[in-house]
Amino acid sequence: MMKRLVQILVIGVIGWAGSDASLVRADVKLPAVFNHHMVLQQGQPLVVWGWADPGEAVSVALDSHSAQVTADASGDWRVTLPAVQADGKPHRLIVSGKNKIELDDVLIGEVWLGSGQSNMEWPLAATHGAQEAIAAAQHPQIRLFHVPKVQTEEPAKDVKAEWKACTPQTIPHFSAVLYYFGLRLHKELNVPVGLINDSWGGSPIEAWLASGGQSGKMYNGMIAPVKPFALRGVIWYQGESNVSNGLAYFNKMQALIEGWRKAWGYDFPFYFVQIAPWSGYAPGALPPLWEAQVASLKIPGTGMAVVTDLVDDIKDIHPRNKLDVGNRLALWALAKTYGKKDLVFSGPLYRSMTIEGNKIRLSFAHVGKGLKSRDGKPLSEFEIAGADGKFVPAEAVIDGPTVVVQSKDVAEPKHVRFGWHNTANPNLVNSEGLPASPFQSNNWQGGTGE
Repeated sequence: MMKRLVQILVIGVIGWAGSDASLVRADVKLPAVFNHHMVLQQGQPLVVWGWADPGEAVSVALDSHSAQVTADASGDWRVTLPAVQADGKPHRLIVSGKNKIELDDVLIGEVWLGSGQSNMEWPLAATHGAQEAIAAAQHPQIRLFHVPKVQTEEPAKDVKAEWKACTPQTIPHFSAVLYYFGLRLHKELNVPVGLINDSWGGSPIEAWLASGGQSGKMYNGMIAPVKPFALRGVIWYQGESNVSNGLAYFNKMQALIEGWRKAWGYDFPFYFVQIAPWSGYAPGALPPLWEAQVASLKIPGTGMAVVTDLVDDIKDIHPRNKLDVGNRLALWALAKTYGKKDLVFSGPLYRSMTIEGNKIRLSFAHVGKGLKSRDGKPLSEFEIAGADGKFVPAEAVIDGPTVVVQSKDVAEPKHVRFGWHNTANPNLVNSEGLPASPFQSNNWQGGTGE
């Protein structure tokens, strides 16, 4: 009797559902990057996308702005809302189809994505001053979106993540570099900041490339699902896994930057960290990669933070001072993206040299109000060579905005190099205390980011 009753109930439910198609519909959906507590990029058109039934009418509204669209044959839909400006207030995004999604506590401000390998992934909890930094991380207008580690063969449509307000509970395992970068922007600009952490320790740059059908598995699984969510820009800390590439790393950086910009549809700023000295690299392997990174400054809209002075253990590939790394990246953004005038945003970068008898005079970009020694001692790690290419230690003295180098052992100097080894810790800085990047003068490929 009971079995017969269940059959009757099941048949009745099927018949009822069959008479009302709305009960078996596919609800309109949004990707995870659109959710409660998110930050929307101010001053740029806002692309909103998602899925619904093929042919379903979808409406998207943010305050007084709205747009309508019909889902295509695959159920995909996409609209673009006009640019809005930060006001510090919570907003509501409403998406309506056969169902309605209401996203609350939406802020408008500045959105940045951070990516790379372990030094970008490195959590705040494992850094210098972590306990104090975590306790002070009560920033309701900084929002965090932590993308989990996923690799896929094809570009994924979504990720399992959610936006969270920055608190002492949500920040400990978030990227320290990205957090400190965002915190500096939040304090300087006084607007909400959204941070998307998209990093994976040990990852090679190839895994992040977006080169058509050859896109990398990390790009597919972690970057593709959040594009084209409106961003102000990207920060990047990677290269340790590609040290053996040397100068060829420049081509990969160019492919990465251009590929991501193409995927988003505009040329956003891209600021990166020149990887730190480390004793574990093969002898001589690191300097050519440094040159490739400085060469990447020739790509428009880029900037580079130098960190040779932030290594407290040369045997550790993960320097624990991430506060200064984030702040140095923020200097580039504040100066170049946000137009903060008269801000010294980079350490000295080699520009040119002139031979003056038995001396060589070196010129630099980003000298600020002048050059100095970081520790008050004579300038260190300058070497000079004649036509034979045999380098010897050189005496280096500051002369106005230039440095003059010479050695009693080289009567006719031809070449100079500075900090040109894996464990470099030179002391040349500018007036702001920002360190000079290592360089060598023979057919130097580097840019200056001016």
